[in-house]
Amino acid sequence: EVPTMAVEKVFVYNNTSIVQDEILAHRLGLIPIRADPRLFEYRNQGDEEGTEIDTLQFQLKIKCSRNPQAAKESSDPNELYFNHKVYSKHMTWVPLGNQTDLFPDADFRPVHDDILIALLRPGQEIDVLMHCVKGIGKDHAKFSPVATASYRLLPDITLLQPIEDEAAEMLQKCFSPGVIEIQNIKGKKVARVANARLDTFSREVFRHESLKNLVRLARVRNHYIFSVESTGILPPDVLVSEAIKILIGKCQRFLNELDSVPME
Repeated sequence: EVPTMAVEKVFVYNNTSIVQDEILAHRLGLIPIRADPRLFEYRNQGDEEGTEIDTLQFQLKIKCSRNPQAAKESSDPNELYFNHKVYSKHMTWVPLGNQTDLFPDADFRPVHDDILIALLRPGQEIDVLMHCVKGIGKDHAKFSPVATASYRLLPDITLLQPIEDEAAEMLQKCFSPGVIEIQNIKGKKVARVANARLDTFSREVFRHESLKNLVRLARVRNHYIFSVESTGILPPDVLVSEAIKILIGKCQRFLNELDSVPME
């Protein structure tokens, strides 16, 4: 429920590519836009015309043409044609109203410049205007600010007795890199747990008869590791803090509802 800005409406003035209008609009909608949603308001329902406080406008106008300097025997499209690949970098921000004054230092654009939108051939053209609005992933996936969000318990790895030399090297290979460290103590290679957090719980160690009774794998029951992968619109730490604010707001509204209910 953390809001973002995404393409909601696409006004197609010309599209002679092989990509149908509705497919093109869908592809454009899924391109993450680098714009802080906290700077904008939600657009009112039924409002057809956007304003500078609730809409970002982008234009995509590109036409494919032949390269007259290309070698006749060439079959490489990159050499034969100009603008035959339409990328997200071709989207340009068109300020609405007084947005130039409101956001003098703004750099509104797609998060990634190399997202392929369509392929063109000579004579084919795309000319569209896009309106980006504020929304949440609960309404449509294109507004979701994260690619992946997950959590797990902190691994707890205990060596029940000293593991040395060849056994230590074998133990190290059973875990993810960085989990087990080998120290040189009095001329012997001794294994120790360096960073249990990096373990992925592959349980590979239990395949070895000589090691499976020397290690205990568990999880710390009150220690959670949250992993949040952002689409690039907002940094992960900002996403988490904004999500917590939304959760606090929901709790506060629930408490207010309880207080407003008369007690019998």
